[in-house]
Amino acid sequence: MTYQLYRNTTLGNTLQETLDELIQYGQITPQLAIKILLLFDKSINNALPSRVRSRLTFKAGRLNTYRFCDNVWTFMLNDVEFREVQEVAKVDKVKIVACDGKNTEGKV
Repeated sequence: MTYQLYRNTTLGNTLQETLDELIQYGQITPQLAIKILLLFDKSINNALPSRVRSRLTFKAGRLNTYRFCDNVWTFMLNDVEFREVQEVAKVDKVKIVACDGKNTEGKV
């Protein structure tokens, strides 16, 4: 098993909606949809560390809450400034979920 975090991204949600439509129209089975989602989980977890080279730094005005459960850190930050080379973006609230990307076997 691999992390299923990326199913909640725009790409993951769109894939799930498309699979639901295909099931409704009888073009694929629910079992095939599950296999496709598992393949998506595995592919995205492998592709991100090997293909994404961008670096981003951030500074938070306030750490609102933090949690560590089942090897997953969750941070809620306020007044956050993101910086990538010359570009700067400021947001009021950010939720960061961080998992160990080196060992995803057996994780859900």
